[in-house]
Amino acid sequence: MLAGLGSGRSTISNSNETDVAIIGAGPYGLSIAAHLSAAGVAFRIFGRPMLNWRTKMPKGMHLKSDGFASSLYDPAGDLTLREYCAEHGIAYRDLGLPVALDTFIAYGMKFQKDLVPTLDPREVARLDRGVDGFRLTLDDGGPIQARRVIVATGISGFEYLPPELAGLPNTHCSHSADNHDLSKFAGKRVLVIGRGASSTDVAAILKDQGAIVEIVSREPIIFHDPPSPGPRSFWTRLKHPNLGLGPSFRSAVYTVFARQFRFLPDHTRHRIVARHLGPAAVWYIRDKLVGHVSMRSGYSITSAAVHGDAVALQFRHRDGTSLALEADHVIAGTGYRVDLGRLKFLDDSLRADLVMDGSSPALSGRFECSVPGLYFVGLASAATFGPLTRFALGARFTARLLSGHLRRHRAPQLLGPLSRAGT
Repeated sequence: MLAGLGSGRSTISNSNETDVAIIGAGPYGLSIAAHLSAAGVAFRIFGRPMLNWRTKMPKGMHLKSDGFASSLYDPAGDLTLREYCAEHGIAYRDLGLPVALDTFIAYGMKFQKDLVPTLDPREVARLDRGVDGFRLTLDDGGPIQARRVIVATGISGFEYLPPELAGLPNTHCSHSADNHDLSKFAGKRVLVIGRGASSTDVAAILKDQGAIVEIVSREPIIFHDPPSPGPRSFWTRLKHPNLGLGPSFRSAVYTVFARQFRFLPDHTRHRIVARHLGPAAVWYIRDKLVGHVSMRSGYSITSAAVHGDAVALQFRHRDGTSLALEADHVIAGTGYRVDLGRLKFLDDSLRADLVMDGSSPALSGRFECSVPGLYFVGLASAATFGPLTRFALGARFTARLLSGHLRRHRAPQLLGPLSRAGT
């Protein structure tokens, strides 16, 4: 029996061949799998479910996205975050009530269990060309042949550290994504670099855990405005529509016209992806930081080195003055940058054949890269489809578009077993 078919009641296939292999089991991978299952496309999906969210995101944080924009997606809409919260007695609102990380993780695990039960938790150690497609080598050595492959590894591996910090040992410097449990910093002096949601969330949690926290950033921290109490007027909704990326006409345009985004000039696409919805703190974190945590802005790092048991850092302000700070640990909330060289499972010859669009793979309007049958989704696709695919909300657009394409071009020899599997 082939995995991921029909009603979703089938079990993990013992076959080492499949039409589609999905690498990664986060919101994108699971949403795509649910769509392929409904579409009758033979697939296998590999990876531990919601891994980045369970092991990298700081415990105690909340999602940046609104409740209505934080669901995983299946064609029937059988399991939304709203429905999950109602079933489990968890407070929920479409707007104005932040979604706790623990809630989102539990919801994602429920989605996987109910709608993608065929998930294979083994990791893909290597991806290279095979007979009539691709060969995947799993972490236990098991081989899988797939005609087409979807890379849905999310932001994992794309954490960015400024060059001035990259040489520090991980005992003294880490990325915000490497700090799932911040309680270990209780009583420590921690310097947080950055001004976005990651930096400010980490700083607030550190403060709650009893750390001595300071934030340093190039630009002042901007806090999003809280949602207006009560229903928004018709004219407000018209001028500032909220389709999931916040109340913004430009965000709405990038959401509705994600398929057309790739036709913009290269420099325009890259500028929009880099700048739109840039670093900002969520509104509900303001009271935890203002008046409680030192926040310095206008500073750029010039050097950092370990002296004894601490990190000594030098900064330069835009007015030319210098600043010296010392901390027990530095946490960089400096975001993510696509770098396919950090996807270690990609075979070098396969990587060498990729046509690049800046630092991202150049993709077709169906997420396919220059290597036929190989697809990239999530952050790696943002240069092609715009800001939408930087966020979990983009999983809906991606799953619908990609599953439709894969269904139309599925392997004819698999159509017979497909009709019988899962029954």
